[in-house]
Amino acid sequence: MRRIWAPWRMQYILNAGKTEGCILCDKPKEKKDKANYILYRGRYNFILLNAFPYTPGHLMVAPYRHIASIVALQAGESAEHMKLVQLCINLLTKEAKPDGFNIGMNLGRVAGAGLEGHIHTHVVPRWNGDSNYMTVVADVRVLSEGLDVTYQKLKKCLSTLVK
Repeated sequence: MRRIWAPWRMQYILNAGKTEGCILCDKPKEKKDKANYILYRGRYNFILLNAFPYTPGHLMVAPYRHIASIVALQAGESAEHMKLVQLCINLLTKEAKPDGFNIGMNLGRVAGAGLEGHIHTHVVPRWNGDSNYMTVVADVRVLSEGLDVTYQKLKKCLSTLVK
């Protein structure tokens, strides 16, 4: 039998449901963008790498304001949010060259929201053949690149897109 090691998942397992506060509120306040995988800060929203991604380059766009409903976004927040989703697509297209994207929000626990009280949009790059039997048979995702490497690549590429 072969073993697949993913020791970084233990952080998620041990902290699932135990985090005090809201990470989407707390992380930007820490001013440790590299450590928190924050790629870009806008006026109302920011872009960060998902720390527990479905695929390498799985990004999230979140407002700084703690709100649970997309309909509560003010006009400037909403416009910038979509602009940053577009920036994510341009960034990932240029750097990672995916074959497609999954883009969406999970609003409410029954819809799969892991961060229920703070809306955010997932931008997930997809490649032909990126899903394999491991997810179906073993409930395991195999990621081909670590978060630090992905962050460095995307941050460098982002500097060419945003002046």
